[in-house]
Amino acid sequence: MLCFTYTYLKAPASCGFIATASIRLLAIRSSLFTWLMNAEIKKQYPNAECTKTIKIFAFFMCEVLHFFNLIGSPKGPTQKMNLFQSITSALDNTLASDPTAVIFGEDVAFGGVFRCTVGLRDKYGKDRVFNTPLCEQGIVGFGIGVAVAGATAIAEIQFADYIFPAFDQIVNEAAKYRYRSGNLFDCGNLTIRAPWGCVGHGALYHSQSPEAFFAHCPGLKIVIPRGPIQAKGLLLSCIADKNPCIFFEPKILYRAAVEQVPEEPYTIPLSQAEILQEGSDVTLVSWGTQIHVLKEVASMAQEKLGVSCEVIDLQTILPWDIETVCKSVVKTGRLLISHEAPVTGGFAAEISSTVQEECFLNLEAPISRVCGYDTPFPHIFEPFYTPDKWKCFEAIKKMINY
Repeated sequence: MLCFTYTYLKAPASCGFIATASIRLLAIRSSLFTWLMNAEIKKQYPNAECTKTIKIFAFFMCEVLHFFNLIGSPKGPTQKMNLFQSITSALDNTLASDPTAVIFGEDVAFGGVFRCTVGLRDKYGKDRVFNTPLCEQGIVGFGIGVAVAGATAIAEIQFADYIFPAFDQIVNEAAKYRYRSGNLFDCGNLTIRAPWGCVGHGALYHSQSPEAFFAHCPGLKIVIPRGPIQAKGLLLSCIADKNPCIFFEPKILYRAAVEQVPEEPYTIPLSQAEILQEGSDVTLVSWGTQIHVLKEVASMAQEKLGVSCEVIDLQTILPWDIETVCKSVVKTGRLLISHEAPVTGGFAAEISSTVQEECFLNLEAPISRVCGYDTPFPHIFEPFYTPDKWKCFEAIKKMINY
């Protein structure tokens, strides 16, 4: 292995500057990986020797991991997109690469209420992007059939509040199709999109966050992005995943959030939370729109209290990333979870229960849940209902002073 590395480090100048640099970087990376692996083996087994076979294996694994890192990471030309445009881009990529993919729902042929499918019918035809009747259970039932037949089904429910008529189709059919058939059949190619969360004026029928209803059902995956880059990558992951997925889109961010989003398709792993800010005193966990509130709260806590907050975007609600959250709580000793949905039975309760079981001896204060109230979502009183930065800030002060 050392001879192999030496040969590459001595690559001739005739190879060209770029090729030489690439080869040398490859050799350095592989040698470092091998050295780390050898050190770990020595730590676990002091009398063991790192053989030539192990060194070759280390080199091979290093290059495989590097290759998959390149494949999965966003790359290529980028374009300034807001959240709904990144959704459109993901759907465009899917229709272009998968001839079986179809998009259907109320008004999607016209671009949808929030313009997420604008232009797709003209580009791909009315047989692949089409409207359905105003019947949510019919939309999902049709999607299950399309997915079972082997095609890629992308269903849109116009508002998450109206997903409840389809509850039986999602929970009793889609989620259980593989299990009840003994894996002979499945509808894993089904993805259900729905605008989600409060919007400032939606009142009781256009503001709800129903993720906890579906988190109780094995067989589904539930995903909620916080911005355009995450929306495209996570949506493409849902479409590619071989399980039925519900993809909730924070509608208040459709036009508010703008980022440079890669034009080419890319994926972001499901069930993997993202640590947006490292911290040492308090762990803040949320998803979707509320993560932006917690980022502001973290800045307030640092500035006004000298408290260092670790901010985690859960991204996938089911199955959620227990390991990342628990590791953070072990470090900080405190946990605050916040979401717009009512506090009783909200997903914060599940996170709180799990962390209490796993990290009880590490906790310095009771776990805090800052959520919506146990009332229907109000109209003119929305500012009082939502868990704003001041409510979260007060919860942090209470935990620190416990």
